[in-house]
Amino acid sequence: MEQSWKKAKAVFAGALGPPLFWLVAFFLVPMGIVWAYSFGENRGLTEIVIDGTFQNYARVFEPLYLLIFWKSAWTAALTTLFCLILGFPVALAITFAPSKLKAWLLLLVMLPFWTNLLVRTYALIAVLRTEGYINLTLGWIWTRLTGAAFTPLELLHNNFAVVVGLVYVHLPFMVLPLYSALDRLDRSLLEASLDLGAGHLRTLFSVVVPMALPGIASGVVITFIPALGAYLTPDLLGGPESQMIANVIERQFKRANDWPFGAALSFVLMYLTFLAIAVQAVSARTRKAAEP
Repeated sequence: MEQSWKKAKAVFAGALGPPLFWLVAFFLVPMGIVWAYSFGENRGLTEIVIDGTFQNYARVFEPLYLLIFWKSAWTAALTTLFCLILGFPVALAITFAPSKLKAWLLLLVMLPFWTNLLVRTYALIAVLRTEGYINLTLGWIWTRLTGAAFTPLELLHNNFAVVVGLVYVHLPFMVLPLYSALDRLDRSLLEASLDLGAGHLRTLFSVVVPMALPGIASGVVITFIPALGAYLTPDLLGGPESQMIANVIERQFKRANDWPFGAALSFVLMYLTFLAIAVQAVSARTRKAAEP
């Protein structure tokens, strides 16, 4: 028995070794280097001296950067809200779809992951730009109805385009956890609610939504965190007033050549991410403890 346990430990160590090495060498070590940079300062054009200063973190709390953090959090929260509003009916429809159709609907939800994000963003630009499909369609309808010239809508390079792009990119992250939670619902409770006289809307908000709270919480976290750190979408779809914190971090590393401050901004963003995950975990634990 003892010999078999030693063999099992060897097999376990052999299976764990390569991924653990990869995690340490290509994730933890680089992250540690960047974290160390956040306590340094530039000396000359290329030299960074790590002297334990907190000056970079103090700069994060300047009004300009606090405003950018707040705007990024607000944009991410708005994106999460729209994803929840749009994703819940989609997840509900997939849950109650016939078994043969359910697999195809899930495939359609996951289909965007098969296409590169850059390609999808440029496709969205083709839809939103001044000569894009939306303005061409609206112009054709307006001309037919009124006979007057149509002034194209400014749908690109603004906050509207950023939110639309983020919802477009992150909607599957909301739908899949919601579907996972809704698919485990006890449908007899829905039938009982309807039999007792509750309408469909009351059943939805009084039975379905409370039972789907774990999926909603997971979907909110999984959607909010990537949206908070989004870079490509606001960079391509947004204007000068639509930049988020990830775009500011990119400029510190590439254009301003201020790696210590860029590292401090990066880790403040990471701390906020950890805080969101911790809040979700505490909320889930509290909800589980309150269950009978």
